[in-house]
Amino acid sequence: MSSLENLLIVFIVVTALAVVLQTGVLLALYLAVRKTSARMQTLGEQMESRILPAMELAQDLRNMLQAYRPKLDTLAGNLADSSDAIKRQIVQLDAGLTDLLERGRLQVARADEVLARTLTRVDDTAELVHRTVIAPIRQVGGVLQGVSAGVVAFFHRNRANVPLGNSKDKDFI
Repeated sequence: MSSLENLLIVFIVVTALAVVLQTGVLLALYLAVRKTSARMQTLGEQMESRILPAMELAQDLRNMLQAYRPKLDTLAGNLADSSDAIKRQIVQLDAGLTDLLERGRLQVARADEVLARTLTRVDDTAELVHRTVIAPIRQVGGVLQGVSAGVVAFFHRNRANVPLGNSKDKDFI
């Protein structure tokens, strides 16, 4: 056997070993892919069993929203119109209340002025009555007391110890 034949045998053995090794690797890959495929199949079934009801629910919600959309649009429009109407009414109410409060302030100021003038006039009238009526009546009363004391003294001269008037009359002049 020559060296060339030995080299050929070695080359054939190495090639055979490489082929066997590649076959083992391919077999291992096949088994791993088959195991992963089985897991993926199980996982896919679980996901399908969980996602399908959620997708059906989402579709039902979508259909319901599409059915109620015109009503919701109408409701939103009515709500906006009502809100605008309420705002206008509040503005009118505010203007009315402001006007009412201003009129109330003016009336209170007028009433205060009328009351102040009335009190001033009452004070002036009381002073005038005192000067023109009460003071002259007191003076006339004093004169009458003096005349009365004089008359009493004149007619009762003969009596002894007759007082000539009240103690109040002694200070009068």
